[in-house]
Amino acid sequence: MANFYTDNKDIQFLFDYFNLEEIATLQERETPNGDADYLPRSIADVIDNYKQVLTIVGQISGDELAKNAETVDREGNTLNEDQTVTLHPLVQKNLDLMARADLQGFTLPRKYGGINCPTLVYTMATEIVARGDCSFMNMFGLQGIAETIYAFASEEIKDEYLPKFATGEVSGAMVLTEPDAGSDLQAVRLRADQDENGNWRLNGVKRFITNGCGEVLLVLARSEHQISDGRGLSLFVCDRGPTVKVRHLESKLGIHGSPTCELVFKDTPCRLIGERQRGLITYVMSLMNGARLGIAAQSLGVAEAAQRLARQYANSREQFGSPIEQLPAVAEMVADMRVRIEAARALAYETARVCDYENNANRLLERNADALTDEEKKAFKQQSRYCKKLNAMLTPMSKYYCSEMSISVATDTIQVMGGSGYMKDYAAERYYRDARITTIYEGTSQLQVVAAIRGLTSGVFQNYVAEFEGKEYQDELLNSLKDKLVSAHAKLEDAIAQTKAKGASYVELRARKLLDVAIAILIGHYFLGHATKCDRKKKIAEYFITKELANMEGVLALVASGSTHVLDSYLEIVGPVAE
Repeated sequence: MANFYTDNKDIQFLFDYFNLEEIATLQERETPNGDADYLPRSIADVIDNYKQVLTIVGQISGDELAKNAETVDREGNTLNEDQTVTLHPLVQKNLDLMARADLQGFTLPRKYGGINCPTLVYTMATEIVARGDCSFMNMFGLQGIAETIYAFASEEIKDEYLPKFATGEVSGAMVLTEPDAGSDLQAVRLRADQDENGNWRLNGVKRFITNGCGEVLLVLARSEHQISDGRGLSLFVCDRGPTVKVRHLESKLGIHGSPTCELVFKDTPCRLIGERQRGLITYVMSLMNGARLGIAAQSLGVAEAAQRLARQYANSREQFGSPIEQLPAVAEMVADMRVRIEAARALAYETARVCDYENNANRLLERNADALTDEEKKAFKQQSRYCKKLNAMLTPMSKYYCSEMSISVATDTIQVMGGSGYMKDYAAERYYRDARITTIYEGTSQLQVVAAIRGLTSGVFQNYVAEFEGKEYQDELLNSLKDKLVSAHAKLEDAIAQTKAKGASYVELRARKLLDVAIAILIGHYFLGHATKCDRKKKIAEYFITKELANMEGVLALVASGSTHVLDSYLEIVGPVAE
């Protein structure tokens, strides 16, 4: 029997590496428990419960999700004549298994039937689920909808919906995208109007909606028709019913188990979440940040599955009298895949950790301020401000880096396996098809770069890195590697200054290159910290930092060149549009 948690030594290492005692203490403080059947006896009990939960997730993912994934991928879901959707029986079985294991209210307070896990543990669980079935992660990962209701909705709405999410009675969808409003959500046109009694109704079309056939829909709509930008948008909750039709079920390259719907709303009754005009600016941005971290975890899961398949194949496939993993070219590919996964995991989990500090600080300040001393209020306000700025950089960094990594690992898996990898006899081609969406939805890689580069040009990155550069290690190798990272950071700062001096368009042109270097420096420091607790991580740190520093030289040279050839000569380079 497979268990995708207990067989993953790196996730277990990071579980022990992070200060979960401090995170759990914050998570439990002033949390509403109501009349929950189970209450932890101590923080040690809380942390042990996290581990038990991950073990259960690992068991279901290894024994059921992975076993069902190939059939679900081949057969998909069904659009019915009455414009409703029937999930594949194995998808429904997976959902029922998660509900029976009490895993559908992962981050919700116990008052509503949840298990009150922090974002870090949820991110670990999401990765494990995605390794079992990348497409099913989209169903499991939509728990952010319940989180948004908990964070911003009225008590009446929370009491009505959250227990249903926790039991698995309902699933949800975040209904944002439209045919003419993809990445540019400010262009949303779906209307929200009030009738003479003050009741809200929705009218319009939404497209590319993951699990749009879910029972509870969070809908971004234009409530202020005289305001054309994001200030005119509000967030609403509605139930799936006869006024919501699935007009089309998308036929996709991958993630076939996840229904992607085109929805038509016709006078659909709904209720306002929070305040008018804050739908995009406050509520959806919060929802999207959680979703982007979820996609980072999804990327890790599918990459982990792919790399393990590549390693097994390279170890068992013999050519020229020996396993192909003994060929240097193949050995480098397989090793590089493993290091890239652990690098991405280090970044995503660190981001999740920082999210926990921000979320808990905000929760305590907004809902439990009376229970805090003046000194605690001041400390939590500082923590909230610092983590908010940091997460504004780390979240898009994680989504960008992890998703790009997953595609490269899935591609290399097919390459290691050769012709066999290209065939449907193996899961390699499915892993590639599933991974390919991760750089697109919840904001393309290009948009993540635009969001993250602000952290480099505003000083957030510099202040964060300084925390690591001030560390001294007992190990001579680690100190030597740290000094190299400090030197690389100085070169990056020069490049950032040169880029800013050339204007905004040049910053946009070279943002991805600068971000790649910055991420490599951060991950290098993470690996040094890991290496203080694990001898194997010293090898990982040395491998990663040595390789990345070599790559940095060429990247920074290009940035320093000041070349704007692609902008100046764009039409000559790409030629005319084909008729």
